[in-house]
Amino acid sequence: MKLIKHPAADYSFLQGIAPYSAGVIANPGFDIVRVRLSEPKPVIAGTFNRIKEYLDSLDQPMHALCAMELRIKEPLSFAGFEQFNNRYRDILAQYGLLPNNVNPIARTNISPVSSFIREPSIYAFSHTSPLLSGSDLPGFVVAGAGDLKDQASLTPETIIRSGQTGPEAMREKADAVMQVMSDRLAGLGMEWNNVSAVDVYTVYPIHSFLRKMLLDRIGKAALHGITWHYSQPPIQGLTYEMDVRGVCKEVMVTLT
Repeated sequence: MKLIKHPAADYSFLQGIAPYSAGVIANPGFDIVRVRLSEPKPVIAGTFNRIKEYLDSLDQPMHALCAMELRIKEPLSFAGFEQFNNRYRDILAQYGLLPNNVNPIARTNISPVSSFIREPSIYAFSHTSPLLSGSDLPGFVVAGAGDLKDQASLTPETIIRSGQTGPEAMREKADAVMQVMSDRLAGLGMEWNNVSAVDVYTVYPIHSFLRKMLLDRIGKAALHGITWHYSQPPIQGLTYEMDVRGVCKEVMVTLT
């Protein structure tokens, strides 16, 4: 994976695919702040206008936006996911967030098993900020990855143990996704001990592999626990997803 310095922002990113980068890390002298919305907002230009206003209030440019966390009502077909991604990229392009037509913004997109999400929505976002007092490492966000053999190939053929959700199959999926997380951390120059939050997204039991596949492999990050979201990956057929981050500040705001 190639780490690329953003030409106009205060972070670098791991080259990913058209819809998202594989991860981001703040440049020296900067940090990353995660902003969770008190209520998810639609993935539309109007919401991005409000994000811009929020960043303006912090004297931060729109290019400070470096990671997105999205929620959708239900998993999409591979074709439907591609269509969604095209619309999403169009919005990013409207705000000049695709330098040289490359997407530097990391992303996690999942489908909660609840009735609260009616339309594609923004659950949280992250932005760069001047280094906060007490920070000793740059902030970073690793994009979500699902149970695919090749994260760059969004096709049914790449699903690991497709159609299987028993304990052995789920362990194999978890093992593969953990390796993706480790590789992306290494690509950012980080390690598990630098992680402040680990998120798992699945509707299937994780108990059979929670310790061996996860806790025993994440070093000091295990002190922070693992957050299990009873949710599905965004594409039909996928059953397991993860993301991780290392940030020193997380806030909740209301976008009006």
